Amino acid sequence: MIKVNIVCVGKLKEQYLKDACAEYEKRLSRFCKVEIKELPERQGPREEAEEILKNFRGYTIALALEGRMRSSEQFASDIRALTDRGEEITFIIGSSFGLDPRVKKAADALLSFSEMTFPHQLFRVLLLEQVYRAFMITSGSEYHK
Repeated sequence: MIKVNIVCVGKLKEQYLKDACAEYEKRLSRFCKVEIKELPERQGPREEAEEILKNFRGYTIALALEGRMRSSEQFASDIRALTDRGEEITFIIGSSFGLDPRVKKAADALLSFSEMTFPHQLFRVLLLEQVYRAFMITSGSEYHK
């Protein structure tokens, strides 16, 4: 079974966000093994970078405003290509400070969900939902409408 890692700086504080993440992790369990690694927030992105870089596994995608935007269908196609190759996938979500340039440079790809800025805690839910949607699209499910 393919492994999907989510490395994020900061902990979820609100129960409703924890519940939403748990629901998507449960849904994803039929497609992949999800591991979420929470790293402590530091003084800024430079101080956070070393710990983030230690957690790169397989094909690493950093979430960044300047990243490439993809439709849900395109994202599903990207995920399918990686899983067909047996790639472990790691997504990186930075703190409210963003990501250090070293992290962005070391990543295999940069991905943006929007030109808008989202709270990093909420973004974890958005990412899990989109990964789930990608697997549902590739499985031919009616979930994606």
